[in-house]
Amino acid sequence: MCIIFFKFDPRPASKTAYRLILAANRDELYNRPSKIAHFWGINNEVLSGLDLEEGKEGGSWLGITKRGKFAALTNYMEAKQNPDAQGRGFLVSNFLTENVDSYSYLKKVSSEGHLYNGFNLIAGEFKAKEDTVCYYGNKGNPAPIFLKPGIYGLSNSLLETPWKKLQYGKRIFSSVIDQNLPPERMVQELLHILNNEESQLPDPTLKSQVEGYRLSTLPALSAVCVRSPNYGTRTNTVILIDSNGNVTFTERTMLNSDISQWKTSSFNFKLLD
Repeated sequence: MCIIFFKFDPRPASKTAYRLILAANRDELYNRPSKIAHFWGINNEVLSGLDLEEGKEGGSWLGITKRGKFAALTNYMEAKQNPDAQGRGFLVSNFLTENVDSYSYLKKVSSEGHLYNGFNLIAGEFKAKEDTVCYYGNKGNPAPIFLKPGIYGLSNSLLETPWKKLQYGKRIFSSVIDQNLPPERMVQELLHILNNEESQLPDPTLKSQVEGYRLSTLPALSAVCVRSPNYGTRTNTVILIDSNGNVTFTERTMLNSDISQWKTSSFNFKLLD
């Protein structure tokens, strides 16, 4: 499970507003080896965490580059998985390192979607003259789409699927970002949302998609922050891009598979032209 809330506004009304506000949770096995967010790649242009799972080393779930390329991934919840499918995390890291625009990249990915287990991929560019955000899910429409400016929610179904936890989180996300808070306060408020463990049951839409899973896991999976003994939310990420291209990237990640141990890393930089 994962969850992402984001607002995309390429032409904010005021100089203190944001072009992008994103709050995301990565849910995974606590003991899956990963590297915390850091700069990597040619000229250290890419900022993201990295998967270190054997055979999937170098994949990622969310990242941004100094030149404004951005990508985020969620898996599509389905009981049957193909063990021989390609690693989905490379869909993020490949986009961040390749010289290709978001729509062209997702168009290529859509032609190869059958090679992967279910996924959703958001990709975009934030540039001086134009911002673009696109979406593709290999369990939905056969072609990627350009997203209009607005507020979106994505979990482990298609974009904007009305799971109750998605609707609930999106509602409180909207109430926070409407305050147009300065970066430090905005980050803290969004991290608070990402750690909300309140179950959002009953939820027939979620329940119908988790057929094949143990029903005892449903209460945990129905919360914005998933918390179960060996699996759950292990990374919170907040990304802000202001009207001048200043980026605030904050990651709060679990250490040593222990829900009582966390490390917060913050990065600030200005997008390159």
